[in-house]
Amino acid sequence: MKEFKNFTMNFGPQHPAAHGVLRLILQMDGEVIKNADPHIGLLHRATEKLAESKPYNQTIGYMDRLDYVSMMCNEHAYVLAIEKLLGIDVPERAKYIRVMFDEVTRILNHLLWLGAHALDIGAMSVFLYAFREREDLMDCYEAVSGTRMHATYYRPGGVFRDLPSKMPKYEKSSVKGKKDLELANHNRQGSLLDFLEKFTLKIPKCIDEYENLLTDNRIWKQRTVGIGVVSPDRAIELGFTGPMLRGSGIAWDLRKKQPYEIYDKIKFDIPIGKTGDSYDRYLVRIEELRQSNNIVKQCIDWLKKNKGPVMIDDAKVTPPDREKMKGDMEALIHHFKIFTEGYCVPKGEIYAAVEAPKGEFGIFMISDGANKPYRVKIRAPGFAHLAALNEMSKGHMLSDVVTIIGTQDIVFGEIDR
Repeated sequence: MKEFKNFTMNFGPQHPAAHGVLRLILQMDGEVIKNADPHIGLLHRATEKLAESKPYNQTIGYMDRLDYVSMMCNEHAYVLAIEKLLGIDVPERAKYIRVMFDEVTRILNHLLWLGAHALDIGAMSVFLYAFREREDLMDCYEAVSGTRMHATYYRPGGVFRDLPSKMPKYEKSSVKGKKDLELANHNRQGSLLDFLEKFTLKIPKCIDEYENLLTDNRIWKQRTVGIGVVSPDRAIELGFTGPMLRGSGIAWDLRKKQPYEIYDKIKFDIPIGKTGDSYDRYLVRIEELRQSNNIVKQCIDWLKKNKGPVMIDDAKVTPPDREKMKGDMEALIHHFKIFTEGYCVPKGEIYAAVEAPKGEFGIFMISDGANKPYRVKIRAPGFAHLAALNEMSKGHMLSDVVTIIGTQDIVFGEIDR
């Protein structure tokens, strides 16, 4: 009987480690990968096209749904692009709030990545720990925007509203007894900033716990060291950004190299790897958790000391405040005009990028002077990373594909746009 060596197999989309709609067609020689061809399933919501048929503000919520685990960072790039075209500067307090929530979002993203990646390659309990910490940050999202994930909190000219002076509390229910209720509300006695401050004091110990479980763990190292190695030069050629580029030893971070908002006033370090393998990228993201926590602390200190407006006072761009709108007919008309027709943006084109948790998230926008963009193109970091999957997987074993998909931190909402 004739032996066959090469065969083709499907990986995903049902496989949990395919992270959504990925169908990977693998050419195998035994258990070794010769070729990996990623096919993206249907997650195309035509975000770029839809943006061209709506007033500027109505697309902010669509940005949340691109990289749908780093919501506010996506909004940030889009809102920055509009602000650059309008030529407006945001109040300083709003800048600090934005940077604080960008870093809260980075912690949210990296905690999810850590939990899911660990689960993919065999470490169970980290997933539960990481999600426990995420809950607190989701509550911060909900406190400022009314929703746990898709916030639409950043607006051209600032942020939707100032930080709440009271943190929402759990209420009595059939599930929670009196003791449980007191425990759940223990950290919620003050403002949102007080709540976040307590979180920043708690999280370093949590990160230590994750490191105790993983960093020197023999099995974890066997699964990640030497897997998916990308040299520094090759990482640049492939268009890598974020932890994928820094893991290969290139100290490129938009927050340092092209500072936006108030990042130039904040002290933080850029962690970089040495070998460019999956283990180094894990170490980079772990250190980023610590650095982001440090940035959040600095923002909290400044915000507690400095009050001020969180939105520019420009009636052409910003709606009247809610109380005024409910009592004054002029304000009501103004409110409706802003939210239905929007505002006209001067002719021009702009590229605005932020250092999102996965890499450089950029918006290229062309305005023809109307109340909606003429063209919007989105630069999603994950697209370049997925394109390198074949190169990173060749010569590895089948089980290493799972590690490589995980280390790329892929979300298909932004890849397929």
